[in-house]
Amino acid sequence: MHPGHIYLISEAAKLGEVHVIVATDKNRELYSGTKPIIPEQQRLEVVSNIKNVASAKLGRHDNDTLKTVQEFNPDLILLGPDQKFSVEKLSKALKSKGMEHVKVMRLEKYYNKYELHSSSLIKKKIVEQYVKNHESDEK
Repeated sequence: MHPGHIYLISEAAKLGEVHVIVATDKNRELYSGTKPIIPEQQRLEVVSNIKNVASAKLGRHDNDTLKTVQEFNPDLILLGPDQKFSVEKLSKALKSKGMEHVKVMRLEKYYNKYELHSSSLIKKKIVEQYVKNHESDEK
């Protein structure tokens, strides 16, 4: 979790009750290309305890996004600015499943108040710091 996630949840809370789907380890790796550092159950516990989160659940292991949406039956899906879903494709798929009432929006603004405002930037900084520390140990 980083401030960008908190910002997304806070913005979502302005629109209504917030229910969060936490990606499974398998799907996180599928979409990012790397295994997550923090295991899914630990991520779920953290997200479940964030202010403005009414509920959180682990995503489906079969990666069936539409079934997940059907289970929640929301009025609105707010995607993060860097989530890999297409608003148009998701809206079209929802309509094909009889869920045309679900509006799909993307939060356009990145929260970049801090240098380390994304998971990838945090990981990059950790690696840089690790390399720097170990280079000095070798000297």
